Amino acid sequence: MGVRGIASTKAEAFAQAALALTAVITQPNTIEPLEQITITAEAPDDELLLVDFLNALIFEMATRKMLFSRFEVNIADGRLTARAWGEHTDVARHQPAVEVKGATYTQLHVGKRDGLWTAQCVVDV
Repeated sequence: MGVRGIASTKAEAFAQAALALTAVITQPNTIEPLEQITITAEAPDDELLLVDFLNALIFEMATRKMLFSRFEVNIADGRLTARAWGEHTDVARHQPAVEVKGATYTQLHVGKRDGLWTAQCVVDV
C-alpha cells in the first residue's frame, strides 16, 4: 500500500505521509488527539529519514497500542523531531482494517516539484 504526503514544506509533507499511514489502518477522523508522544529519527538523506520516521511511528503504534491523527514535524540537518497526537486503539470504534508492518524503499521519494514537496513510499501490511 502506498502512502504519500504533499505539502508546501518538507516537514509538512512528512506529516501528511504519517497521516496517510494512519489512513491505511483506519479513518483518521475517528481518532481523538488525546495523548502526545515524541518521535526522533536521523538519517543521511531525506528518503532514508522518511522511512526511519514512518518505521518509528509504526513501532510506537504497535508497542503503545495507539493510533495517531495529528502530527507536527520539524526537520533540520538530517534530524527529524516529531510530535504525534492520538489515542489508544478501540477496535470497535476504530475498526482497524490492517496492521502495517513497516515502511519500505519501494517507490521511495522525497523531493520538491512545482513548488510542492512530496514524501512517499510503500508500506507492508
